[in-house]
Amino acid sequence: MELSQKVAHQMKSASWIRRMFEKGSELKARFGPENVFDFTLGNPMVEPPERFGEELRRAVLESPSGAHRYMSNNGYAETRQAVARHMSEESGVDISPDSVIMTVGAAGALNVALKAILNPGEEVMVIAPFFPEYMFYIENHGGRVRIVESNEDFSLNLDNIAGALGVNTKAIILNTPNNPTGVVYSGDTLEALAELLRQHKARTGRTVFVISDEPYRRIVYGMSKIPQSLRIFDDMIFCTSHSKDLALPGERIGYAIIGPKTTKRDELLAAMIFSNRILGFVNAPALMQRVVTHLQDVTVDVDDYKRKRDVFYAGLQEAGIETTLPGGAFYFFAKSPLDDDVEFIDKLFQKNILAVPGSGFGRSGYFRLSYCVDMETIRRALPVFKEVMTEL
Repeated sequence: MELSQKVAHQMKSASWIRRMFEKGSELKARFGPENVFDFTLGNPMVEPPERFGEELRRAVLESPSGAHRYMSNNGYAETRQAVARHMSEESGVDISPDSVIMTVGAAGALNVALKAILNPGEEVMVIAPFFPEYMFYIENHGGRVRIVESNEDFSLNLDNIAGALGVNTKAIILNTPNNPTGVVYSGDTLEALAELLRQHKARTGRTVFVISDEPYRRIVYGMSKIPQSLRIFDDMIFCTSHSKDLALPGERIGYAIIGPKTTKRDELLAAMIFSNRILGFVNAPALMQRVVTHLQDVTVDVDDYKRKRDVFYAGLQEAGIETTLPGGAFYFFAKSPLDDDVEFIDKLFQKNILAVPGSGFGRSGYFRLSYCVDMETIRRALPVFKEVMTEL
């Protein structure tokens, strides 16, 4: 075989999200986009905030000499200063600009972190259900995936995490607000997890890094509050992007922050900056760095997502589909009325509704719906959901 056997294997088990997205493209070509209800991809339909356009024009028209050349692999100093200032205010801890690394989205931040810390065969815990690309990222850097089940309501199960901890555990990836469930982990739970990891370190002498993946942290609803992971955890790497909060997924701009209480922080920082270069990212996009420097206090209209969530939730309930009300992000992780979630997804597909089976996220018997679409798509799809459920 000319292909890498590892890549060939990964392609066979590749993300259901992309698979359904591609099937959706085929349906739209056959029936027209207006007749297909696509809830597969977390690809925001809203436009970026008005200030983004203003800052983009300014960055282009007022570009200083050398604006498109290489910069330090960790990014522009002024951008890192803006991020550090904003995150210091938000988290209540002092974040140094030197601990910030501008990255090619949150995915770039995660890969840089894993490359910097993993030795071959070391384990990284992921909490099921989980974003499926985590498995590939971990395997790409020689690690082993250790799947840990969450509770029935998708909150963290600390007993399961404690049972999975061992001398070979190198990191745990936390994702809150969560994709695919929309769950926001509570501060009390994260504090208890931090204490659990301290006890493990005292007992074994082994550091377990918390890699906190938080691209949805600004998309929360009602009384939901995002605990400040940078304040809670001792050894941690915070990863995020502006793909969701500024609706810029195609621009690939994000950052990583090494927590101020992290052991051997300077060594980790150097390793992550080096990894940013040798993974081929080199540096985050120069133009987008200059733009987001002035947008750290800006976000999309979260109320717009809340309105869509509420309309969708009411309609799903009326159709007889069991789901919880998400506290953040823009996904429903609903219970499949059939034991075989893939079979149910196929029944939706026959009605031109595109969703993603829960088995693609490590939790069979469920399915994910992304509601970062226009309201009209949601309203027009709801009678079709009801029709499918009536037929079942």
